[in-house]
Amino acid sequence: MMQISDNMRGAGLMVGSMVAFTINDAFMKGLAGEIPLFQALFVRGVATVICLVILAYFLRQLDFKQSKRDWGMILLRAIAEVGGAYFFITALFNMPIANASAILQALPLTVALGGAIFLRETLGWRRVLAIITGFVGVMLIVRPGSEGFTIYSIYALLAVACVTMRDLVVRRMSRHVPSVFVALVAAFFVMLSGAVVTATQVWVPVDSNAGLLLLGSAAFVVFGYVFSVAAMRTGELGFVAPFRYASLITALILGWAVFGDWPRNITLLGAFIVVATGMFTLYREQVAAKRLRKTSQSVPH
Repeated sequence: MMQISDNMRGAGLMVGSMVAFTINDAFMKGLAGEIPLFQALFVRGVATVICLVILAYFLRQLDFKQSKRDWGMILLRAIAEVGGAYFFITALFNMPIANASAILQALPLTVALGGAIFLRETLGWRRVLAIITGFVGVMLIVRPGSEGFTIYSIYALLAVACVTMRDLVVRRMSRHVPSVFVALVAAFFVMLSGAVVTATQVWVPVDSNAGLLLLGSAAFVVFGYVFSVAAMRTGELGFVAPFRYASLITALILGWAVFGDWPRNITLLGAFIVVATGMFTLYREQVAAKRLRKTSQSVPH
């Protein structure tokens, strides 16, 4: 019987994670016009929080005893998560799922740029060039000034900004902070924001169709998170991370099969540029990390 390497297992888990997250997006998009956005976030949040509490309990990651500094980072990350959820799902409600997903693929580029600006991480000329080229790809997707440009393209870009902030904050956390606990706090804050805003609005009855969409969305969010945590702990990061772009392929398929949307050729070109430069940036990050490890090992202690 052929044995599967850790790298291939990690890649499979990452693909599973991205597919699950994108199916969640499709479920949420299906709710557009059915119930208000924050009501959807609240109801989905309740189911997600319950699942993550159970998961954290069984993994022994339900740990509230964190330092003040780490609690600050956890709460800041949760706020960024709320912003990202609001902006991305608003964009998702009002634009094709593949277009919204394509813009989100710029994340490795924005995180690399943010790390250089805010965390003083080293950024070589190759990655700088890749980031600039990647942003050209984003502009081809958004196409400001064109007939297809809407305010919701800006919402998708704001979602990228929020998720970038979220990921940069994670880099400042202590390594011992449990990842599932961090996700649980973020999910709770998303649920809480949905509850607060929903309390000021008229509650729309949730019919069986909307209920199934919400339950499906919550289930795939949890599946996606479980798979992503397992993926990052299996195999080499440099091999596993590029498979996150499976989300764009899934979004293209779901957009065409479920919603009857197919991006224009210029959008596909922009998406290709973003993915190519993102993969190159991830590769260069691994090269830089290996070089740093070799340097530290060669220094006498």
